[in-house]
Amino acid sequence: MSYSKTKSTKRFDFTINRNYTSKKAGSNLVTIATRPEDGRYSFGSSEIRMTVKEATALQGFLNTALPIDNSNII
Repeated sequence: MSYSKTKSTKRFDFTINRNYTSKKAGSNLVTIATRPEDGRYSFGSSEIRMTVKEATALQGFLNTALPIDNSNII
């Protein structure tokens, strides 16, 4: 059973690919890639790939580090 989802913003492409039955390395990946915009953010494209387990750790970190109430952000 496979699952794939993509989300794009002005500057990033987010992709997740999961294969629940495969135990092969690289079958469960999360990718964050830059979308170059007039050279402002990056030249060419850059990309970071991580396992779903690593992405879950990143998600936990972001959930605790970023406030839900954005009214006090300077």
